[in-house]
Amino acid sequence: MRTALWVAGLAIGLTACSSASQITPGSAYGTAPASTTTTHAAPMTEETAVTVRKTAIGDVLVNTKGQTLYWYAKDVKGEKSNCTAGCLTTWPAVTGKPVAAAGVKLNGVLGTISRGGGVVQATYNGYPLYTYTGDTAAGRTSGNGAGGEWHVITGKVLEG
Repeated sequence: MRTALWVAGLAIGLTACSSASQITPGSAYGTAPASTTTTHAAPMTEETAVTVRKTAIGDVLVNTKGQTLYWYAKDVKGEKSNCTAGCLTTWPAVTGKPVAAAGVKLNGVLGTISRGGGVVQATYNGYPLYTYTGDTAAGRTSGNGAGGEWHVITGKVLEG
């Protein structure tokens, strides 16, 4: 009699569980049915190409759109960005893993830092990179010297 009550209770319990959540064959063992495909891909970090462009103030680092790249004097080299919230509205972070454009060998070292939320920000010689919304066309450098804290990155392409 006890066995029959236990089996009846188990059947009721299983019915209640299956109506609360979807139970699939093998799910208790961490496997999905053969007709279901589950993919767990690592987040991808997109690459952003960097090169040098001649401007009215000399050769400066730019992205593939020709937007001038800047560094911020309040940032901590190799550690973090101090441009947050409203600052990022005017000075958008250059995101992704930076790579020298095809055929370009830069004078400095490209790298990355991590921002909150898993965002990867490009760096040059350890300083986070930004563009400036006030630069309305490729090759513009109107953000250079802004507030005494924003600077273009100058330099020449090395012969490679």
